[in-house]
Amino acid sequence: MITKRIIPCLDVKDGRVVKGVNFAGLQDRADPVEMARCYNAAGADELVFYDITASVEGRGIFTDILRRVASEIFIPLTVGGGIRTLEDFDRVLKCGADKVSVNSGAIQNPNIIPAAAQRYGNQCVVLSADIKRVDGRFMLFARGGRENTGIDALDWLESGVKNGAGELVVNSIDTDGVKNGFDLELLDAVAKRCAVPIIASGGAGKPEDFKELFLSHPNIDAGLAASIFHTKQVDIHDLKVYLRENGIEMRL
Repeated sequence: MITKRIIPCLDVKDGRVVKGVNFAGLQDRADPVEMARCYNAAGADELVFYDITASVEGRGIFTDILRRVASEIFIPLTVGGGIRTLEDFDRVLKCGADKVSVNSGAIQNPNIIPAAAQRYGNQCVVLSADIKRVDGRFMLFARGGRENTGIDALDWLESGVKNGAGELVVNSIDTDGVKNGFDLELLDAVAKRCAVPIIASGGAGKPEDFKELFLSHPNIDAGLAASIFHTKQVDIHDLKVYLRENGIEMRL
């Protein structure tokens, strides 16, 4: 059985970790370097670092904070935010990232996916998508969930995988921060069309949500969450013990 992954996410704005609901109402949480250190010690399988306003503000990622985060952890680090060019990939990787997540930058320039995959390898290219239901369809949103691109999200993700994305982060705007469970309908729809590792993001509120995700939806490889870990509602080590006790293969 393939080991499932538990991944905390640091949404960073102005050098601080923040969290909202449905991509809105951001509240200050903590120092990202200290939080990264804690998650590394707590047994997280990977860490995701998003500079969430870099794309909106049209700037590069905060490399100084990123370097400090990378120096504190010994687990894989995925970094995103303001990734628009191969030079952005290069800069982030040199700061210590293992994988690079591209979202709005790929919408503006879809060719960045095959170009990055060719230069750095598919395993390095993570395509992240912010998705919301509009008139019964899963639509792709840009600019931190602010803008409906008019692109069908399932078509977009399938195309991204064909072009070289080695992993997908599926962010459900509908369930983000609500804590009523992952968007299983969306995740199943993506899994039917994309045969690469899929990270579920948005909606986790309790350990049972991860249990349902992994037991009933075996094509999903990882569960990503933020606020429940930041507020210590759910302890990562305890969560992984609980999942293993319920027949889900975890790294402890």
